[in-house]
Amino acid sequence: MRTLVAARKVANVAGFAADIKSSRITDAIRQDAASIIARVRRRGDAAVLDYEKKFGDARPAHLRVTPAQIRAARSRVSRKEIAAIRTVARRLAAAENATKRTLRPTQLREGGMRVRREFVPISSVGCYVPGASARYPSSAVMSIVPARIAGVKRIAVASPPGPDGRVDPLTLTAADMCGATEIYCMGGAHAIAALAYGTRTVKRVDKIVGPGGAYIEAAKLIVSQTVGIDMTAGPTELGIVADSSASPHHIALDMISQSEHGVHSACFMATDSARLAAAVSANLDALCAASPRSGIVRKSLSKNAFLAVCRSRREAIELVDLLAPEHVQVMTRNPARDARLVRNAGLLLLGATPSSASDYVLGSNHILPTRRGGRIRGPLSVLDFVKMRATAEASTGELRRMMPHIDTLANAEGLVGHAEAVRARL
Repeated sequence: MRTLVAARKVANVAGFAADIKSSRITDAIRQDAASIIARVRRRGDAAVLDYEKKFGDARPAHLRVTPAQIRAARSRVSRKEIAAIRTVARRLAAAENATKRTLRPTQLREGGMRVRREFVPISSVGCYVPGASARYPSSAVMSIVPARIAGVKRIAVASPPGPDGRVDPLTLTAADMCGATEIYCMGGAHAIAALAYGTRTVKRVDKIVGPGGAYIEAAKLIVSQTVGIDMTAGPTELGIVADSSASPHHIALDMISQSEHGVHSACFMATDSARLAAAVSANLDALCAASPRSGIVRKSLSKNAFLAVCRSRREAIELVDLLAPEHVQVMTRNPARDARLVRNAGLLLLGATPSSASDYVLGSNHILPTRRGGRIRGPLSVLDFVKMRATAEASTGELRRMMPHIDTLANAEGLVGHAEAVRARL
């Protein structure tokens, strides 16, 4: 990890940040993902099972999880785990219902013209839940609950099997509790291909959502020519803007908490206090050894983390805003004021609120845009599972009144047939 002192140009630091991120979707990854997808399209279930045997620890007996397997998984889950999943799902559902209530139909009438707009659910979605290097039952909650609240009829879940050839019991239980209509024991780019194009066992879906590594991102981008996708939700990112009032111990813990996701996680802090940066660095050195995933944490921090000492608090905020990371923690004397200056972030966390809490119980969604995606969108939500349905109609009298304008535009564009199609109705 490097400390960039007195960064004179924010753009230069942003360029450095882009260079140290090692989880790029390379041409080689794109080509591999495209090859996998092509084979699944040709060979269907057989290809998916072959890739599970090649890339995973065990080949599952069947792709689709049976009701008996779901019951068996639930019997292996503790009451505390069930209660935690219910709490996370309840809080997220409350937030999603609040958003859904804002999506009211609208209607415009002017003369003999009427335009109506309303929001309706997508028919089917595929929710990808990662699980290669760790298990993520919370990600099942984050993708399935908004789909259910939106009114999606068919919610297909795909998650990779563990060493026993089965989906993690808690992930399986969470998916079933939250409303999955079908669950598949498959992961990786081949799972994305199966959801996008269908196989004998897996019926294709209209949209695919959920986080994953570089291969999942590459596969989603490739199949987006055929199905909808939510975003490129790749390895986790954390940006912290802090001043001398912040706790270096808490900042170090927050960076470690996100680095433990994997070696491609990217964390940084921007501050106007050189003393704080030095203290955070010392705390990271001391705390890394205590992490159960210290090997992953150290590699992530050494490859993808930095501390930037800026000339002012505003410059630190500008840096964070330019990089648009997935999570942004504002740990300053006046976090509400400073957060208003950050326009580009997947999720803003104020004051003492750690990003790790938002991964679970705050009611916010932890499936967030990465790779500067915060410039154009926010967290996964009910909005990702609905579409706008628009209807328009015009009376003959209205068409007659608008005919001069239609004529003008049709002639300007060289599309005189447009005008004739309208004129025939008069």
